[in-house]
Amino acid sequence: MRTIMAGLVGGIVFFFWGAVAHMLLPIGTMGMKMPGEQQATLTAIAATTHGPGVYVYPSIAPEKWNDEAAVKAFNEANKDSAYAFVVYQPGGNPAHADMTPNLEKQFASDLLSALIVAFVLALGTFGFAKRVFIATALGAFSALTVSVPYWNWYLFPLDFTIGSVMEQVLGWMLAGIFIALVLGRRQR
Repeated sequence: MRTIMAGLVGGIVFFFWGAVAHMLLPIGTMGMKMPGEQQATLTAIAATTHGPGVYVYPSIAPEKWNDEAAVKAFNEANKDSAYAFVVYQPGGNPAHADMTPNLEKQFASDLLSALIVAFVLALGTFGFAKRVFIATALGAFSALTVSVPYWNWYLFPLDFTIGSVMEQVLGWMLAGIFIALVLGRRQR
């Protein structure tokens, strides 16, 4: 029961940390830029898509990935080309009208994550500092397995990636403090 309570408290802390990181601190928006000519861009993108999805510009068709000549020709033709990674949703972003469903999903995700962290921290007879360290390390793990590959493979900006890593590591350190407090001293 204590582990569930620790996860609940940790999830709440992590959720509110996300709000602080995005609304009060620049961490959640590092690397984001305001685009110009937005409607013209959306109209141009719409003409090149096949419905909602993730699009990479320029791209080579997956069926040509094993064709060495096609890959070489594509790479040569696009070596100096602009690049874009686009999440396209033709129906718009429902969060512009009402963020409640997004906040509910985010809270559920944070809560489930914190329950996992609390479960891991309750597995051993760890002291407070070690529990906080482990929670922080789990935050670094999550950032290194998601944010860094997006920077490496999809060219997400370095400042965006640093902000994402900071958000995860600091958030799980804070949540870890509260989880460790609820779990209490070493359990034997």
